[in-house]
Amino acid sequence: MTKTQKYKNIAIVLAGGSGSRMNSDVPKQYMKVWEKPILYYALKTFEESFIDEIILVTSEKEIQYCKTNIVDKYNFKKISKIVTGGKERYNSVYNGLKAISLDKNDQIMNNTNIFIHDGARPCVTADILERCLEAVKETSACVAAMPVKDTIKIVDDNGYAVSTPDRNSLWQIQTPQVFSYEVIKNAYENLMHLVTINGITDDAMVVEHYSNVKVKMVEGSYDNVKVTTQGDIELVKSYIKIKQSRNLNIT
Repeated sequence: MTKTQKYKNIAIVLAGGSGSRMNSDVPKQYMKVWEKPILYYALKTFEESFIDEIILVTSEKEIQYCKTNIVDKYNFKKISKIVTGGKERYNSVYNGLKAISLDKNDQIMNNTNIFIHDGARPCVTADILERCLEAVKETSACVAAMPVKDTIKIVDDNGYAVSTPDRNSLWQIQTPQVFSYEVIKNAYENLMHLVTINGITDDAMVVEHYSNVKVKMVEGSYDNVKVTTQGDIELVKSYIKIKQSRNLNIT
């Protein structure tokens, strides 16, 4: 593929999580930070980037809410579809992949990149997206990630330390996770043909296990946290407030 080849870039944003670990009836991606839902911030970054199209994946009962209170309210133009997710994360991603409409030329040229992102990661930046774009053009598979800061212990079933892996070889995985359409679609097709699926926690694992493509680590950011606990919300509030004070147009 030549350097002048036109790429199509599609984001699949997952918004089907819950607020169970926060003891909240409100799904975490819809909790408010500075008067806007957490999901808004990730979508805004994608909306203002080179991304051509966004497919939003959520629970069936939240589809109308997303349309009215997210897409229409904030005038997101690049969200082309809102589709129903599945029981597990990989089911939701697969539903998003199936919702992609490509013409024959797109598929033959393999010039479509898929950016898969957790809607509960509101602090993703344009710089992270740009780094992932450059990497996926070269490798066909990459993920935003950061080196682990802390020492990690492998423990046995009784909680005793068994070994200590070299921290220099450990990375904390984030999103977006980015792949050529051909690579991720074929890997997911191979996965979904299995009778039993166990232990799949991210898209990189699907590619690692069900394709022959290696996944490249791309620098993300330690600020690119996934909201899981109330403490994470406080971190996101601080991050967004700092960005606002620097007048970087995050809201």
